[in-house]
Amino acid sequence: MAPGSRPWIGTILAIAALQSPSVVAQTESGPFARIAVLRPHEGDTVDFEAGYIRHLAWHQQAGDKWVWYGWTVTFGDRQRWFVYATFGHSARSLDASVAPADDERDNILNVTPHAQFAGNALYEYRPAISRGTGVPTPNARLELTTIDLTPGSEQAFEAALAASQSILRGEALWFRMVAGGTALRYVRLSPRPNLAAILDESREGGLPDAARPLIAKTTIEILTLRPTMSLGLVPARQ
Repeated sequence: MAPGSRPWIGTILAIAALQSPSVVAQTESGPFARIAVLRPHEGDTVDFEAGYIRHLAWHQQAGDKWVWYGWTVTFGDRQRWFVYATFGHSARSLDASVAPADDERDNILNVTPHAQFAGNALYEYRPAISRGTGVPTPNARLELTTIDLTPGSEQAFEAALAASQSILRGEALWFRMVAGGTALRYVRLSPRPNLAAILDESREGGLPDAARPLIAKTTIEILTLRPTMSLGLVPARQ
């Protein structure tokens, strides 16, 4: 080592890099979520899954700090479609996604030859009508309820749900869509350890009576968590 060298300078620079504004922004927490849908081409599911896993490897190598959930639709009209999502972001965090141009290039290389993008929306967590933290427990199953409201009914709908919040049995996370579609849309994510838990709760009815006249359309799907098609996720113990 040359006389007068300062080995501690490298350590300081490394720490500074870890605390760079882009890293801080990317990990800043908040109420927003991004939920997107991919539809594998007919007969191309195996190659799609392999390509998506390669794309996640790119995210990991690029230093992505976001946690990405991946689910396959098991029960519903969109059977075998793939839902991926990331939760708990501030608006500034959403502006700090890792290397967007390179991300798109890798998507074109590994994902789009085998699937088409069928939806990509931003949502805001609504704690006053939910039970949970706004970041779903990574359980093996997820009941995804999508609700489109009649025009002008948003406040009345949330008031009806808030009035019944105290009787929610398990984790129930409500999100209001803020961008990504034309309808006034809410989604409810209900993570559960197994199919039996979802079916047992469905017998009791899901929504308060006061909310039902405000709903134009309801879709209920059951999704299966795909740990190998997720990133930064530790599946919950069953």
